[in-house]
This record gives sequence, structure tokens and C-alpha cells, in this order.
Amino acid sequence: MERRSFLGASLAAAVGLAGRPLETLSSPRPVRDDGILRLGSNENSLGPSSAARRAVIDGLAEANRYTHRVAADLRGRLAEHHGVPERSVVLGNGSAEILQMATQAVASPGGRLVVADPTFEQVYGYGEPWGLERVKVPLTSSYAHDIGRMRDAARRAGGPVLAYICNPNNPTGTLTLSDEVEGWIREDESTLFLVDEAYFEYVRDARYRSALPLAMSRPNVVVVRTFSKIYGLAGLRLGYALAQPETAARIDAYAADSNLNIMGLVAARASVGDEAHLSRSLRSNEEARAVTYAALDELGLERLPSHTNFVMHRVPGDVRDYIRRMAEHQVQVGRPFPPMTGHNRLSFGRPAEMERFAETLREFRRNGWV
Repeated sequence: MERRSFLGASLAAAVGLAGRPLETLSSPRPVRDDGILRLGSNENSLGPSSAARRAVIDGLAEANRYTHRVAADLRGRLAEHHGVPERSVVLGNGSAEILQMATQAVASPGGRLVVADPTFEQVYGYGEPWGLERVKVPLTSSYAHDIGRMRDAARRAGGPVLAYICNPNNPTGTLTLSDEVEGWIREDESTLFLVDEAYFEYVRDARYRSALPLAMSRPNVVVVRTFSKIYGLAGLRLGYALAQPETAARIDAYAADSNLNIMGLVAARASVGDEAHLSRSLRSNEEARAVTYAALDELGLERLPSHTNFVMHRVPGDVRDYIRRMAEHQVQVGRPFPPMTGHNRLSFGRPAEMERFAETLREFRRNGWV
């Protein structure tokens, strides 16, 4: 296709997209066009809210501009939403970048990184290039962070310490009681605590609460949130940290200039405080959870108690064979998570998607695979 024809076709497509009814743009699809169920990455299968989709379409008009003004606006909205100073908000290219920035902020010769095992792997990986001594502490028998052993590992360090606490934990979906986490934080003024609350909105357990009040009262606590999960913006890459202004500035110093994109910013801005979308997402998640639990229980496949949008369940035999067979049946499930090689992490899709997964699992049982 010649360049002129290509540009003409592209422009026509863009005009057609902008003219489509919002209902069409915002209608979630349960599966991809290729029919594959994507149940491996803890995404919100409902997708972005209608307001976020509209904001992305409208935001195309500002795609030729840099993001500083819109970023400042989102920072202000988040500060108001959480009741914190604007200087306490750090924006990142997904929460993954925030975690990387925080790791870099404490990296120094003789520094130590303390993490649970298993947990979200990226933080452990971020510590390697900076020469941090990395210490993995196995989860407890109830799959919670072993706060006592993590505390001991921090005390034995000869230099600065970064303690990463993913709560609820990924990949297990389990909780560490807030009393235990807060008890350690209150007695340790030297460790930098990086508290990842990516799944905060899904938790309905009274024993759990955000570490945000501690982040606002102590300079060594950082709370990390994301728009990737319940807000359904994983592909638009927007995460943020909440900390005291001085701590926030220390982390923000490691951000790449112009690290944010206009589409993620406007979609996130439209999503803040969208209680209707949060309610829909939670309702869909609970219905999908019920379908999934019923199938796992029916087949006697042990599952961990989940407080997220995914569940870790037992898989007889080699989990890699299970993952491969699921892929052959057009179902993507979670990757292996050592040392839990006898389990698989399954994301909750929409209820109808989980019904399809349940039928696939029953077929696996009939074939003697699970």
C-alpha cells in the first residue's frame, strides 16, 4: 500500500472509531477474537470503564502534547481521593516502574532486599543489577508473609534494607494480617517498607487494612497502588506510590523523564472514584469466584483462600503439562511459580468464562489429567 493510501485508510478508521456509539466502545468482550480465554495475568476481564474509554478517545486530541499538565491533574485527583498532599503522590509507568524506582532509591553497596517466597518476582529481579543482597523468606504454613523471619533478616543486615510486602500476596492471593505488618513497621525506623497493595480493592476481610496511614506518618513506608487490576487499565500502564513528600521525592528522582503516556493518564483520571465500575468489577469477580470454587471443590482440587481476582489451586502431576494442555484447549492459565510447583495460579475472568474453564477442567478429569 502506498503511503498516501495508508494514511487515508488510517484517518478513515480513526474517524470511524470516534463516531461509534460509546456503548459499542465500552462493551466488554468475554474472549479475544481468536477464542482464547486469557486467565493467566490477573487482568480485569471487564476492561476499562465507559468513562475511561471515552477519555481515551477524547485524549487522542492531545496525543501530540507532552504529559506534564495532565500528570499534574491526575496527581491532584489522587491526592484528593486519598486525602494526602499532592507531593505525596508519585506516578509511574505501571506499579512495576514504581517498584523499580523504589528499589533503586535504596540500592547501595551492602544493602539488603528482603522478600517473601513466593511473591511478585519483579522486585527481586530489580535488586540484582544494583548489587543488593537478596534474601527470600518462605511463606508460613498458612501462606502469609513470615513477618518474624523477615524482621530477623532485616536486623542482620549491615547496610540499608528494603522490605517488600505484597499484601494480598501475588501469586498466592493470601493475606498477611495487618496487625503483624504494622507491628514490624512501628518498631523498625531504619528499614524502608515497600507495601504493594495492587489488589487492595478486592479484599473484604476485616483483619486487613491499607498501610496508607503509616505511610503518611512515617518516612520509611511507601504504599504502591495500580490502575491495572480492578480499574482494568493494565495495557495503559499507570501505577502510583503514596508516601511522605520527602520519601516520594526520593523515589521520583529515579523516574525517567516523560515516563507517562497521555492515554494512561486520561483513562486513570476518569477512573478515580468511579464507584460504579468498581462495584461492577467486584460483583463480576465474586460471581466468577463462586463458579471457579464450585468446580475445584467438585473435583477435589485444593485451593488457597484468595482475597484477589485470582486463585492458586493444586494441580496433580507436572504443572507444566497442565499449562500446556490448557493452552491446547485455548485456555491460558498462570505460569509456574517456584517453589509452589504443584499449584497453578488462575485468574478470574467473567462468570461465563469461568463456566467454560470449569467444563475444560472436567474434561481433564475425564481424561485422567487432573
